[in-house]
Parts: sequence; C-alpha cells; structure tokens
Amino acid sequence: MIHPEPSWDHHVPLPKLGPLYSRLLVALVSLICFINSYDGDFVFDDSEAILNNKDLNPDTPLSNIWKNDFWGSNLSSNSSHKSYRPLTVLTFRLNYLLAGGLYPVGFHVLNIGLHCVISALMIDVFATLIGGLACDGTAKRLGHVPKASLLAALFFAAHPVHTESVAGIVGRADLLCALFFQLSFLSYCRAFQGEGMKSDKFSVSWIVVSLLLCAVAMLCKEQGITVLGVNGVFDILVICNLDIYELTHKLLVRRKTADVGVWISRGLIIRLALLLFCGSLLLYARWRIMGTGPPAFTEVDNPASFAENVFLRIVNYNYYYSLNAWLLLCPWWLCFDWSMGCVPLIKSAGDWRIVWLLLLWACLIGLIKQALCSPDSSKRRTLTFGLVLLVIPFLPASNLFFRVGFVIAERVLYLSTAGYCLPSLCLFNVPLLMCLTDPLQKLLQAAMLALLGMNVVRCAHRSQQWTSEQSLFTSALSVCPLNAKVHYNVGKNLADHGNQSAAIKYYREAVRLHPKYVHAMNNLGNILKEKNELQEAEELLSTAVHIQPDFAAAWMNLGIVQNSLKKFDKAEQSYWNAIKFRKKYPDCYYNLGRLYAELDRHVDALNAWRNATMLKSDHSLAWNNMVILLDNTGNLAQAELIGKEALKILPKDHTIMFSLANVLGKQQKYKESEGFFLNALKINPNAASCHGNLAVLYHRWGKLDLAKKHYELSLKLDPKAPGTNENYNMLKRKLEQRQRTAG
Repeated sequence: MIHPEPSWDHHVPLPKLGPLYSRLLVALVSLICFINSYDGDFVFDDSEAILNNKDLNPDTPLSNIWKNDFWGSNLSSNSSHKSYRPLTVLTFRLNYLLAGGLYPVGFHVLNIGLHCVISALMIDVFATLIGGLACDGTAKRLGHVPKASLLAALFFAAHPVHTESVAGIVGRADLLCALFFQLSFLSYCRAFQGEGMKSDKFSVSWIVVSLLLCAVAMLCKEQGITVLGVNGVFDILVICNLDIYELTHKLLVRRKTADVGVWISRGLIIRLALLLFCGSLLLYARWRIMGTGPPAFTEVDNPASFAENVFLRIVNYNYYYSLNAWLLLCPWWLCFDWSMGCVPLIKSAGDWRIVWLLLLWACLIGLIKQALCSPDSSKRRTLTFGLVLLVIPFLPASNLFFRVGFVIAERVLYLSTAGYCLPSLCLFNVPLLMCLTDPLQKLLQAAMLALLGMNVVRCAHRSQQWTSEQSLFTSALSVCPLNAKVHYNVGKNLADHGNQSAAIKYYREAVRLHPKYVHAMNNLGNILKEKNELQEAEELLSTAVHIQPDFAAAWMNLGIVQNSLKKFDKAEQSYWNAIKFRKKYPDCYYNLGRLYAELDRHVDALNAWRNATMLKSDHSLAWNNMVILLDNTGNLAQAELIGKEALKILPKDHTIMFSLANVLGKQQKYKESEGFFLNALKINPNAASCHGNLAVLYHRWGKLDLAKKHYELSLKLDPKAPGTNENYNMLKRKLEQRQRTAG
C-alpha cells in the first residue's frame, strides 16, 4: 500500500524535521498561543459547569456523573440540556480533587496541555490523510509529506478560533473529544499496517480499539461519533484505493457504468457493517440516556430554527454556515456568544446577505469539483479529506438532524479547523505557483509564514481576553453590539464588582435590544430597588413575570419591592407565586417571614423561617431572625433552644452567637452569655454592637471595670452607637459614686 510522495512537499516553506522535533515545534507553538490563559479566572459558562456543579465535589457520589448532564442537572429533568459528557466532568472532578478545591490554574493548565498534545498528533493525522499508509519493505511507515503535514499542524495549533475551547474551561469537552477522535482514527489506520496487507486483510483488534475510542470520544462530547464517518471515508478512498477521478470520468464523461466490484471487497463490507453497527448502538444508547426527549431551546437561542417559513429557515441556516466559514478564514471577529440579535435573521430574498451564502456554495462546489476531477491524485486526496474533516465533525451543530441551542459557537469548529487547514496546502500544488520564479516563491512562502505569525499573535491576544469576565464581555461589544446578552453580561459583571450605576446603562440597553429579556429586567429591577427607585423597579419586575409567569426569582424580587411600597397583600401573593414555581426556595421563605414579622403575624413568620432552614440548613439569616423574634416577644427559653440548634449547624456564625448571648443575658445566665459574646468577638473583633452589649452584660453582672473597657471599645468603633453613650455615662456616675463611698 505505497503512495508516491507528493511532488509539492519541497515547496512548503519549512525545514524538514524529524518526527520528534516536528511534534515539539507544534507543541511549542500551541503553548505560546495560549499560555496567557493559564492564570485566568472561571468565566462565562464555567460558573454553571464548574462552580455551581455539585458533581465536582468529592463528597458527591461518583455515580452522579453518569446520571446527570454536563451542567449537573438530572438528565430526566425537563430543564436539562441533555449534554451527556461524564468523562469530561470526571476530569473536572479530578482537577478539584488534586487542587483541593476550585482553583482555576489547574483547570487551565490541563486545557493548554491537551491542546498541545492534540496539535502534535495532528501531524500524524495529516500525514496519513495526505500521504496514505505507505510502508517500506519492513512494514515501517514512511513519512511522505513531513513538511506539508507539519505546516498544516502549525496552522491548526495557532488558529484563533480555538481560543474558546482552550481558554474557556468548559471547552475541555471539545479538547477531550478531539483527542479521542484522533486516537480512534489512528487506531483504525493501524488495523491496516503490516507487510502485504490488503483491503480484505486487517486487524480486528485494532478496529475494536478504534470503536471503543469512538465511544470514549462520545462520552466526552457528542460530536465524537462523527469519527466513524471519517474512518469510513478513509477506508473507501485509501484502503480500498477508490480512484475518484476515474470513477467520475466514467460516470460523467464517458457515461459508462462504474464497476464497483473492483473496489468493494468482503473486508470493506465487514468493516462498514461494524462502523454502522457501532454508530447505531451508540445513538440508541444516547437516546435512552437522554430520557424525556430532546432539550427544549427557546427562540433567542436559535431564532432561525423557529422560522415558520421553511425557505427562510434553510436560507438562515446556510447564512450561519457562511459565517462559520468566515470565522475559519478570517478569525478576527470573535465573540463569546452569538445569540440574541448578534446575527439578525434574513427575512426576505432581497436581503443583501444572501450573497454570502451564494459565495459559500460557489466555493464549496469549486472545491468539490477539484476534489472529484483534478488529475493530480495527491491534490484530490488532500481536498477530499479536507472537505470530509470540515463537514463531518460539524454535522451535529448544523441543525440538519435536530435543533441546536446556539446560532454560532466557536468551540464546535475545533475539529473542523483541521479540514480548513488541509485545502490551504493545495496552494503549493497549483502549477502556476509552482512555476513562479524563486523570488516570487519566497515571497509566497514569507506571506504564509507571516499569516501563521499573525495567527499566533491573535491567539495570544484573544486568550488574554478570556482570562477575566470583564475583558471577555467588553471585547464582545465591538463585535456584536446588537447582542442583548453581551450588554447583559457586561452589566452583570459591573454589578458584581459593585459598580451598579454603570451596570444600569448596560441592563437598559439589553432590555432595549430585546424587550422580552426577563433576566435583564430582573437584575435591573434589583438595582433600582436598592437605589430606592421602587416604582420603576415594580414596573420592570411586573413586566418580567407577565412575560414569563414561572420566573420564580422575579416573583420574589417583586414581592420585596411591593413590601417596601407597603403593598403587603400583593407582596404576600408574589412570594407565594415564587414558591409555587420553585418549591424549594429558602430565600423566598425568608423574605415571606420578614413580611409576616412586619405585620406582627409572629407564628406565620416563625413557620416561614423554619421552612427556610429546613430547605437550607445553613440559612443564617433565617436562624438569626427566629432567635431575635422570640427574644423580642419574650419567648426566651425557646429563643435559647433555637439559637443553640442553629450553632450546631453554624458553629462559627458570630451573628447567631450575638443574638443568643443577648437572650442568655436577659435570663441572667451571665457566664454562658459572656462566653458567646467573647466567641463572637474572636470572629468579628470590630463589632461595636457586640462590645456595647457585652458591656451592658458586665454592667448588670457588677463587673464594672470590664463594662467600662467594652463601652470604650464600642464608642471607639462607633461613637454614635445608640444607647451606648447613655449607658457609659451611667456607668461613670456609678463608678464615681463607688469611689466617693470608698473614700
């Protein structure tokens, strides 16, 4: 199975390196591109997939990762995204375990390392696709295209579109999937290595290994199953040595019937049957695991899939494909999210953007024609496998088989980038270019290396933007100014860092761009509530729950605003609506308890707070409010019991210690009360109220010198502390009287 070395390999502007040095060079370039991201934070989707995912915690049963989706939700839940990637979640869990917590450095370092390994392995993949399975007399592989495969691997390693997959930790799924995709393909190729091997002779064990690695790739990300298609095409074109040029020449030029029996062998039928069986089994297993059916996406996630007109739906899908192609060709406009108005729908045949999809198909048809009809066999093979790698891994994201939850996602192009890199090599196989004078060829080579250098710089810059949410979100403003989610995320980041005034501007713009953006309304309403702009806050939150009646958080926030406006009946109804749509909502029960306490419905308040602590045992505010309410109503014994129960769960909560100490002091349990005050001050030594109340305790207890000390400490921390000055003056008079009596 020997293929001649492509005559154009020597035109590639790279030195001929050995296998080890080639891999080291590619790995080094990969490292330079993305090393900036090693000390980045958890950003964007990392919050849901890692920070809020209980499956990463070592205390959570390991079996949960096989029952839950990528985001930690049960697969049977209607809210689940159905993304089943247990092996990826397992690597997150290992990161957590090795680092002893959620520290992003380890997560980022592993992502960068994976990309380096994948890029180095691409040399073998490209060499096999371009040069075939050539062997010498000892059955040793020959590297037919060492320079071409190295250049393609370098362009793959340094493609800026990879930044989301490498610098974003959730991109681990794409990296692991790509790694096992490569190993599955290379294992499939190993099945045909050996002296005298022909298409009907192959190693069953290596085929089985390849199928198992395909299953592993699919457990990292669903896209992994597409390696079966690549393996099948490689088998037909390379192992069975199907001559596409001769076949198309017979069919289209001579109009003769092709003798398919020449290249269809018993071995091929067996192998294709194995691939088909494995693919069907994996899809069936995936369907069974998915449970309730496909995930439910909304119109804002993928507006084209909700278009009623089939023609416009197809046009917009093709427009999305053209944008993906543009990202591969010119990856300078990159964005973390392309939904919510970033790509407006094409709504008529007169929209000028239709030109882009026409151009896309013109280019694809041209490439397909060259792949089928070019008399140069190496060019045909390079173009064919370029198209195969470009299209097949992209199919799960194409909306052809099922609706996807995004418009464009840069991470899904990770494997397809390999398909983009292969056709670019054909530039060195164009006869006109190969006949250029030496200076012009050097100029072409210099331009190619300059492009590679620009990509490296762009990767480094883009990976730096991914190190924090602030830089990531603000970088998207110039790329997708019409994207409401971009403005929302910029506003949320500003609000999280305390800059609420600036956040208001971005939340308002998000609502303007997308008038039904309930999450932006909710967050904006919260900020306005804190600024005491209650009327506008009520209007926004009322609109949000009108648009989405099951939005529990908005109902609760509406209740808080209505409570502040003294609309108690409406507030109570809003709280109960929130609980109706989210049964386990401890914060809502807490706020409901505050409403009841304000209305002097003490029993209802205690019941609400007790519900909050039952749903969330460490709900400090609910525990503390129960102690305070029982204290204020004279139920000191019950308050003591509640306080001590709370401290069993929250042994270092200084606010509960403070409230319990007050209760014990009123019961004249001075020694025990003193202990809780002192423990609270160890945790929070600058609490003026704690010093003041401890001084009152000592005052009552007769320890006047200690009382004086803590009154003075309290006044030093808060000179205007209510009642403390008066109590301190009383103590001073008492001390003066004692001195006079002693004198």
